Amino acid sequence: MNATLLAVAHGTRDPEGIRTVLALLDEVRRLRPGLRVEPAWLGLVEPSVPEALSTLPGPVIAVPLLLASGYHVRADIPALLADADPGKVRVTPALGPSPLLAHALASRLTEAGRPPDASPVVLAATGSSDPRARADTTESARLLSRHLNAPVSVAYASGEGPTPAEAISAWHTSGHPGVALATHLLAPGHFAHTLTQTDARWTSAPLGTHPSVAELVLRRYDEAHRPADQWPAPGAHRGRSRTEAGAAGHTSAT
Repeated sequence: MNATLLAVAHGTRDPEGIRTVLALLDEVRRLRPGLRVEPAWLGLVEPSVPEALSTLPGPVIAVPLLLASGYHVRADIPALLADADPGKVRVTPALGPSPLLAHALASRLTEAGRPPDASPVVLAATGSSDPRARADTTESARLLSRHLNAPVSVAYASGEGPTPAEAISAWHTSGHPGVALATHLLAPGHFAHTLTQTDARWTSAPLGTHPSVAELVLRRYDEAHRPADQWPAPGAHRGRSRTEAGAAGHTSAT
């Protein structure tokens, strides 16, 4: 019996954000017919992770729908699974960083009107005080820069800066009037809304249901079937699979 894919999302008060996550899971089901895919939420939305697990037979592979390996991945999710049978549930690393996310971000920027040139980009993430999450965001910016063959700087919508406005202003000051803002968020919500209010010439939509994101969810799920000694540590982008690297590498700059 295939393990159930339990997609663990952050949670939001924004109805459109909830609909986007559920639509992403529909895309995952479309890519893998017959696989049971169920949602769970870290807060604000039901079912919670323990509630979802209580309704599922084993085995279960929990895939965090998070773009970096911050506190939620390292502490919150393990705490929520503390009472679960360890033989029933495995937790994968976060989705990012990954060349597949870089591909999705580049696609969203194109949809927003950014031309295929070397104009600078600000990659805007939610923000975290966790140094591992910040390192993951920096790596995501590097992967996007390589994919676009353009400079990419990092900004944070909350917490310690630079803020998106500051990062965009820095590019303007250095002589770049056309700056794009890459929304490094999965779904609409408060932070995504604030990113639409900057002076960026082009602002991408959240990653949402982009096929590369759905493919990445399945890649993380499939990685969990490796022997334990081959399984990547949570948040370790260095452990991404060769097939994942190749999926986006053909469009990356060298």
